[in-house]
Amino acid sequence: MAGSYLTLDEAAKYLHLDTGYLLRLLKQGEVPCQEGGGRVGFDRDELDAWASQRILRMTERTLKDYHRESSRVTRCRDGDFALIGGLFAPDRTVVGLPSRTKASVLRDLVGIAGHAGLLYAPADLIDSLEAREAACSTGLDGGVALVHPRKQDPYIAAESFIVLARTATPIPFGAPDGENTDLFFLVCCLDDRLHLHTLARLCTMLGTTDFLPRMRQSADGAALYATVIETEQLVLERLSHSRA
Repeated sequence: MAGSYLTLDEAAKYLHLDTGYLLRLLKQGEVPCQEGGGRVGFDRDELDAWASQRILRMTERTLKDYHRESSRVTRCRDGDFALIGGLFAPDRTVVGLPSRTKASVLRDLVGIAGHAGLLYAPADLIDSLEAREAACSTGLDGGVALVHPRKQDPYIAAESFIVLARTATPIPFGAPDGENTDLFFLVCCLDDRLHLHTLARLCTMLGTTDFLPRMRQSADGAALYATVIETEQLVLERLSHSRA
C-alpha cells in the first residue's frame, strides 16, 4: 500500500535509531525487511510490530535514550508531553476485573473500551489483539502486560486510548519471568508513531518508578487513575531536568 514502504533512512528516522546502527541490526538479521534489485526496504506494519516488541524488552538505559528521542517528535493533544494522561479517563480504569484466562481478559478489556463508546469494530480489535499475542506475548516481568493490536488501524476506534484493569486474580499471560499477571494496559493508538512512543512512556513509568506497587495498592478505579497521572508527571519532571 502507498506510504507503507520505508527506505533505510526513513526506517531509522521512524524508529529513532542511527542509520548505521539500524544497518548493523539488518546485517545481523534482527530486523524484518524486503530485498530486491540491490535495495532494501521495510514494510511499515512489520517494522511497527518488531519495534513494539523491541521496546517491551529494552534495558533501562536503552529505553531512557529512546524515550528522550521519541519525546522530541510526539506531543499530546494539549501541546505538552503529558501523553498517557491524554489517552486515559477515569471510566477506563477498573479494579477487580473477573477475567481468569488470557482470552477472557482480552475480551473484557475491549468490553471496557466499548462501554466507553470508543470502538467502531470491537470484534476486529479482539482479533488483532489475539493475533499479537499469538506472535509474542505482551506480558512483562512484574505481573504487568501492555496489550496492543497487531497493527494500528485508524478505522477501529473513534480515538486513540488506553484502558487499565487490575484483575481480581493474577492469571497466566506468558510473561518472561513465568509469573502470573494482574495488571493489564490496553493500548490502542490510531497512529503508529504515537503507538511506539506510548509504549516507551509506559515502560519508562514501569521501569523507573514505584508504579507497579502503587497500582496494586490502589483501592479503586479512581485511585488507579490518579496513580497513572501522578506517575507520568514524575517521569515528565525527570525528563525536563535531564534536558536542563
